[in-house]
Amino acid sequence: MTPPDDALAHEGLVVGMDVGGTKAAVRATTADGTLVADVVMSSAEWDAEPADAAAGWLVEVLGRALPAGASIGALVIGAQGLDNPEVAHDLEAALRSRGHGRVRCVNDAALLVPAAGLDAGLGLIAGTGAIGVAVDPSGAALVTGGWGWVIGDEAGGAGLVREATKAALLAHDDGEPDDGLLGALLADFGVTDAERLARAVNDDPTMASWAPHAPAVFRAADEGSALAADVIRAGAEHLVRLVDQLRRRGAVGDAVVAAGGVITAQPRLADAVRELLAQRHPDLRFIVLHEPPVAGAWFLASRL
Repeated sequence: MTPPDDALAHEGLVVGMDVGGTKAAVRATTADGTLVADVVMSSAEWDAEPADAAAGWLVEVLGRALPAGASIGALVIGAQGLDNPEVAHDLEAALRSRGHGRVRCVNDAALLVPAAGLDAGLGLIAGTGAIGVAVDPSGAALVTGGWGWVIGDEAGGAGLVREATKAALLAHDDGEPDDGLLGALLADFGVTDAERLARAVNDDPTMASWAPHAPAVFRAADEGSALAADVIRAGAEHLVRLVDQLRRRGAVGDAVVAAGGVITAQPRLADAVRELLAQRHPDLRFIVLHEPPVAGAWFLASRL
Protein backbone atom coordinates (compact mmCIF):
# COMPACT_ATOMS: atom_id res chain seq x y z
CA MET A 1 0.00 0.00 0.00
CA THR A 2 1.43 3.39 -1.01
CA PRO A 3 1.54 5.92 1.84
CA PRO A 4 -0.44 9.16 1.42
CA ASP A 5 1.39 12.15 -0.03
CA ASP A 6 1.48 14.01 3.29
CA ALA A 7 3.28 11.05 4.90
CA LEU A 8 5.86 11.06 2.13
CA ALA A 9 6.49 14.73 2.64
CA HIS A 10 6.85 14.66 6.42
CA GLU A 11 8.57 11.35 7.17
CA GLY A 12 11.43 11.73 4.72
CA LEU A 13 12.23 8.81 2.45
CA VAL A 14 15.20 6.46 2.68
CA VAL A 15 16.67 6.61 -0.83
CA GLY A 16 19.41 4.64 -2.54
CA MET A 17 20.70 5.44 -6.03
CA ASP A 18 23.07 3.49 -8.29
CA VAL A 19 24.43 5.42 -11.27
CA GLY A 20 26.44 3.45 -13.84
CA GLY A 21 27.63 4.15 -17.34
CA THR A 22 24.28 3.46 -18.98
CA LYS A 23 21.62 3.15 -16.27
CA ALA A 24 20.57 4.87 -13.05
CA ALA A 25 18.51 2.93 -10.51
CA VAL A 26 16.57 4.53 -7.65
CA ARG A 27 15.04 2.65 -4.72
CA ALA A 28 13.10 4.50 -2.03
CA THR A 29 11.10 3.47 1.02
CA THR A 30 9.41 5.18 3.89
CA ALA A 31 11.16 5.04 7.26
CA ASP A 32 9.24 1.86 8.13
CA GLY A 33 10.39 0.09 4.94
CA THR A 34 7.35 0.53 2.68
CA LEU A 35 8.55 0.62 -0.93
CA VAL A 36 7.48 3.76 -2.79
CA ALA A 37 9.85 3.78 -5.80
CA ASP A 38 12.03 1.21 -7.57
CA VAL A 39 12.85 2.53 -11.04
CA VAL A 40 15.62 2.43 -13.64
CA MET A 41 16.38 5.27 -16.06
CA SER A 42 19.06 6.20 -18.55
CA SER A 43 22.30 7.69 -17.23
CA ALA A 44 23.79 8.51 -20.63
CA GLU A 45 24.31 12.15 -19.62
CA TRP A 46 25.89 11.40 -16.22
CA ASP A 47 29.28 12.89 -15.36
CA ALA A 48 30.61 13.08 -11.80
CA GLU A 49 32.36 16.41 -12.43
CA PRO A 50 31.91 19.29 -12.04
CA ALA A 51 30.13 18.64 -8.76
CA ASP A 52 27.44 21.32 -9.11
CA ALA A 53 26.33 20.06 -12.52
CA ALA A 54 26.41 16.46 -11.26
CA ALA A 55 24.26 17.39 -8.25
CA GLY A 56 21.80 19.15 -10.52
CA TRP A 57 21.49 16.06 -12.71
CA LEU A 58 20.95 13.81 -9.68
CA VAL A 59 18.29 16.08 -8.20
CA GLU A 60 16.47 16.18 -11.55
CA VAL A 61 16.51 12.38 -11.84
CA LEU A 62 15.34 11.96 -8.26
CA GLY A 63 12.52 14.41 -8.94
CA ARG A 64 11.31 12.17 -11.77
CA ALA A 65 11.79 8.92 -9.85
CA LEU A 66 10.14 9.78 -6.54
CA PRO A 67 6.45 10.42 -5.83
CA ALA A 68 5.27 14.01 -6.09
CA GLY A 69 5.68 15.92 -2.86
CA ALA A 70 8.12 13.43 -1.33
CA SER A 71 11.00 14.61 0.82
CA ILE A 72 14.26 12.73 1.34
CA GLY A 73 15.39 11.89 4.85
CA ALA A 74 18.54 9.92 3.96
CA LEU A 75 20.23 9.57 0.59
CA VAL A 76 23.14 7.39 -0.56
CA ILE A 77 24.42 7.62 -4.11
CA GLY A 78 26.83 5.10 -5.60
CA ALA A 79 28.04 6.47 -8.91
CA GLN A 80 30.51 5.81 -11.65
CA GLY A 81 33.26 8.44 -11.63
CA LEU A 82 33.49 8.86 -7.85
CA ASP A 83 36.95 7.35 -7.91
CA ASN A 84 38.56 9.40 -5.13
CA PRO A 85 37.33 10.89 -1.85
CA GLU A 86 37.67 14.50 -3.02
CA VAL A 87 35.24 14.04 -5.91
CA ALA A 88 32.76 12.26 -3.63
CA HIS A 89 33.04 14.93 -0.93
CA ASP A 90 32.55 17.73 -3.47
CA LEU A 91 29.38 16.05 -4.71
CA GLU A 92 28.09 15.60 -1.15
CA ALA A 93 28.68 19.31 -0.51
CA ALA A 94 26.86 20.25 -3.71
CA LEU A 95 23.88 18.09 -2.74
CA ARG A 96 23.80 19.56 0.76
CA SER A 97 23.68 23.04 -0.76
CA ARG A 98 20.52 21.88 -2.56
CA GLY A 99 18.84 20.82 0.68
CA HIS A 100 19.97 17.20 1.08
CA GLY A 101 21.50 17.27 4.53
CA ARG A 102 21.85 13.55 5.24
CA VAL A 103 23.73 12.32 2.18
CA ARG A 104 26.66 10.06 1.35
CA CYS A 105 28.32 9.56 -2.04
CA VAL A 106 30.52 6.58 -2.95
CA ASN A 107 31.77 4.82 -6.05
CA ASP A 108 29.13 2.52 -7.50
CA ALA A 109 31.33 -0.52 -6.84
CA ALA A 110 31.15 0.25 -3.10
CA LEU A 111 27.48 -0.79 -3.19
CA LEU A 112 28.22 -4.43 -3.94
CA VAL A 113 29.36 -5.64 -0.52
CA PRO A 114 26.35 -4.23 1.39
CA ALA A 115 24.01 -5.45 -1.39
CA ALA A 116 25.37 -8.95 -0.73
CA GLY A 117 24.54 -8.59 2.97
CA LEU A 118 28.19 -8.35 4.03
CA ASP A 119 29.89 -5.81 6.27
CA ALA A 120 33.30 -6.17 4.61
CA GLY A 121 34.66 -7.42 1.32
CA LEU A 122 36.08 -6.44 -2.05
CA GLY A 123 33.78 -5.26 -4.82
CA LEU A 124 34.31 -5.76 -8.55
CA ILE A 125 32.19 -4.24 -11.29
CA ALA A 126 32.37 -5.53 -14.85
CA GLY A 127 29.59 -3.74 -16.63
CA THR A 128 30.03 -0.94 -19.11
CA GLY A 129 33.40 -0.35 -17.40
CA ALA A 130 35.47 -2.22 -14.81
CA ILE A 131 36.65 -1.19 -11.35
CA GLY A 132 37.55 -2.64 -7.96
CA VAL A 133 36.89 -1.15 -4.51
CA ALA A 134 37.44 -2.03 -0.87
CA VAL A 135 38.38 -0.38 2.41
CA ASP A 136 41.53 -0.67 4.48
CA PRO A 137 41.60 -1.41 8.24
CA SER A 138 41.04 2.28 9.03
CA GLY A 139 37.96 2.41 6.83
CA ALA A 140 39.61 4.49 4.11
CA ALA A 141 38.36 3.76 0.62
CA LEU A 142 40.58 1.88 -1.84
CA VAL A 143 39.94 2.03 -5.61
CA THR A 144 41.73 0.27 -8.45
CA GLY A 145 41.02 0.36 -12.16
CA GLY A 146 38.17 2.40 -13.54
CA TRP A 147 40.44 4.22 -16.00
CA GLY A 148 37.78 4.37 -18.70
CA TRP A 149 37.10 2.54 -21.93
CA VAL A 150 39.74 4.40 -23.97
CA ILE A 151 42.79 3.18 -22.04
CA GLY A 152 41.51 0.57 -19.56
CA ASP A 153 38.45 -1.25 -18.20
CA GLU A 154 39.52 -4.40 -20.05
CA ALA A 155 36.76 -6.52 -18.50
CA GLY A 156 34.01 -3.97 -19.09
CA GLY A 157 31.74 -4.24 -22.10
CA ALA A 158 33.41 -1.42 -24.00
CA GLY A 159 36.92 -2.62 -23.14
CA LEU A 160 36.16 -6.17 -24.26
CA VAL A 161 34.88 -4.90 -27.60
CA ARG A 162 37.97 -2.71 -28.01
CA GLU A 163 40.34 -5.60 -27.30
CA ALA A 164 38.35 -8.05 -29.41
CA THR A 165 38.35 -5.67 -32.37
CA LYS A 166 42.11 -5.20 -32.07
CA ALA A 167 42.66 -8.96 -31.87
CA ALA A 168 40.46 -9.68 -34.88
CA LEU A 169 42.03 -6.92 -37.00
CA LEU A 170 45.57 -7.96 -36.07
CA ALA A 171 44.83 -11.56 -37.07
CA HIS A 172 43.30 -10.35 -40.33
CA ASP A 173 46.35 -8.22 -41.13
CA ASP A 174 48.58 -11.20 -40.30
CA GLY A 175 46.78 -13.10 -43.04
CA GLU A 176 45.27 -15.62 -40.65
CA PRO A 177 41.88 -17.18 -41.44
CA ASP A 178 38.98 -15.87 -39.38
CA ASP A 179 38.41 -18.14 -36.39
CA GLY A 180 34.94 -16.67 -35.88
CA LEU A 181 35.68 -13.48 -33.95
CA LEU A 182 36.00 -11.19 -36.97
CA GLY A 183 32.82 -12.56 -38.49
CA ALA A 184 30.92 -12.11 -35.23
CA LEU A 185 32.01 -8.49 -34.98
CA LEU A 186 31.25 -7.77 -38.63
CA ALA A 187 27.73 -9.14 -38.22
CA ASP A 188 27.11 -7.29 -34.95
CA PHE A 189 28.33 -3.93 -36.28
CA GLY A 190 26.51 -4.48 -39.56
CA VAL A 191 29.58 -4.05 -41.80
CA THR A 192 31.06 -6.23 -44.51
CA ASP A 193 34.85 -6.24 -44.06
CA ALA A 194 37.70 -5.54 -41.66
CA GLU A 195 38.34 -2.03 -42.94
CA ARG A 196 34.72 -1.04 -42.40
CA LEU A 197 34.79 -2.58 -38.93
CA ALA A 198 37.75 -0.40 -37.97
CA ARG A 199 35.92 2.62 -39.35
CA ALA A 200 32.69 1.78 -37.50
CA VAL A 201 34.48 1.40 -34.17
CA ASN A 202 36.52 4.59 -34.61
CA ASP A 203 33.67 6.72 -35.93
CA ASP A 204 31.80 6.55 -32.61
CA PRO A 205 34.36 5.87 -29.85
CA THR A 206 32.00 5.91 -26.87
CA MET A 207 30.94 3.47 -24.17
CA ALA A 208 27.38 3.66 -25.46
CA SER A 209 28.53 2.67 -28.95
CA TRP A 210 31.01 -0.09 -28.06
CA ALA A 211 29.59 -1.85 -24.99
CA PRO A 212 26.38 -3.23 -26.56
CA HIS A 213 28.52 -5.37 -28.89
CA ALA A 214 30.17 -7.29 -26.03
CA PRO A 215 27.75 -10.25 -26.28
CA ALA A 216 29.10 -10.90 -29.80
CA VAL A 217 32.53 -11.58 -28.30
CA PHE A 218 31.07 -14.18 -25.92
CA ARG A 219 29.04 -15.79 -28.69
CA ALA A 220 32.18 -16.12 -30.78
CA ALA A 221 34.00 -17.76 -27.86
CA ASP A 222 31.10 -20.16 -27.29
CA GLU A 223 31.25 -21.10 -30.98
CA GLY A 224 34.95 -21.94 -30.78
CA SER A 225 36.89 -18.72 -31.41
CA ALA A 226 40.23 -18.97 -29.61
CA LEU A 227 40.82 -15.24 -30.12
CA ALA A 228 37.54 -14.36 -28.38
CA ALA A 229 38.30 -16.79 -25.54
CA ASP A 230 41.73 -15.17 -25.09
CA VAL A 231 40.15 -11.69 -24.91
CA ILE A 232 37.70 -12.87 -22.24
CA ARG A 233 40.45 -14.61 -20.29
CA ALA A 234 42.50 -11.40 -20.38
CA GLY A 235 39.46 -9.54 -19.01
CA ALA A 236 39.28 -12.01 -16.14
CA GLU A 237 43.01 -11.56 -15.52
CA HIS A 238 42.43 -7.82 -15.33
CA LEU A 239 39.69 -8.22 -12.71
CA VAL A 240 41.82 -10.51 -10.58
CA ARG A 241 44.70 -8.07 -10.88
CA LEU A 242 42.38 -5.46 -9.34
CA VAL A 243 41.93 -7.84 -6.41
CA ASP A 244 45.73 -8.29 -6.21
CA GLN A 245 46.13 -4.51 -6.03
CA LEU A 246 43.43 -4.02 -3.42
CA ARG A 247 44.88 -6.70 -1.12
CA ARG A 248 48.38 -5.34 -1.56
CA ARG A 249 47.06 -2.01 -0.28
CA GLY A 250 45.43 -3.57 2.78
CA ALA A 251 41.87 -4.38 1.72
CA VAL A 252 39.84 -6.10 4.44
CA GLY A 253 37.25 -8.84 3.99
CA ASP A 254 37.16 -12.50 3.01
CA ALA A 255 34.88 -12.25 -0.04
CA VAL A 256 34.94 -10.78 -3.53
CA VAL A 257 31.52 -9.60 -4.67
CA ALA A 258 31.13 -9.09 -8.43
CA ALA A 259 28.35 -7.32 -10.30
CA GLY A 260 27.70 -5.46 -13.52
CA GLY A 261 25.86 -6.37 -16.66
CA VAL A 262 28.75 -8.25 -18.24
CA ILE A 263 29.88 -10.55 -15.43
CA THR A 264 26.35 -11.34 -14.25
CA ALA A 265 25.16 -12.19 -17.77
CA GLN A 266 28.26 -14.05 -18.98
CA PRO A 267 29.18 -17.19 -17.01
CA ARG A 268 32.34 -17.60 -19.09
CA LEU A 269 33.81 -14.43 -17.56
CA ALA A 270 32.59 -15.22 -14.04
CA ASP A 271 33.98 -18.76 -14.23
CA ALA A 272 37.38 -17.50 -15.40
CA VAL A 273 37.53 -15.01 -12.51
CA ARG A 274 36.51 -17.73 -10.04
CA GLU A 275 39.24 -20.06 -11.33
CA LEU A 276 41.97 -17.40 -11.16
CA LEU A 277 40.91 -16.29 -7.68
CA ALA A 278 41.06 -19.88 -6.46
CA GLN A 279 44.64 -20.07 -7.69
CA ARG A 280 45.89 -16.71 -6.38
CA HIS A 281 43.60 -16.00 -3.41
CA PRO A 282 42.23 -19.32 -2.17
CA ASP A 283 41.10 -17.73 1.10
CA LEU A 284 38.59 -15.48 -0.67
CA ARG A 285 35.01 -16.46 -1.45
CA PHE A 286 33.69 -15.36 -4.83
CA ILE A 287 30.09 -14.15 -5.05
CA VAL A 288 28.32 -13.03 -8.22
CA LEU A 289 25.70 -10.56 -7.06
CA HIS A 290 22.22 -11.09 -8.45
CA GLU A 291 20.58 -8.54 -6.16
CA PRO A 292 20.72 -5.14 -7.92
CA PRO A 293 23.48 -2.91 -6.49
CA VAL A 294 20.92 -0.22 -5.71
CA ALA A 295 19.94 -2.49 -2.81
CA GLY A 296 23.35 -1.71 -1.32
CA ALA A 297 22.75 2.02 -1.70
CA TRP A 298 19.40 1.71 0.04
CA PHE A 299 20.97 -0.39 2.84
CA LEU A 300 23.66 2.25 3.43
CA ALA A 301 21.02 5.00 3.40
CA SER A 302 19.00 3.10 6.01
CA ARG A 303 22.03 3.31 8.31
CA LEU A 304 22.55 7.06 7.93
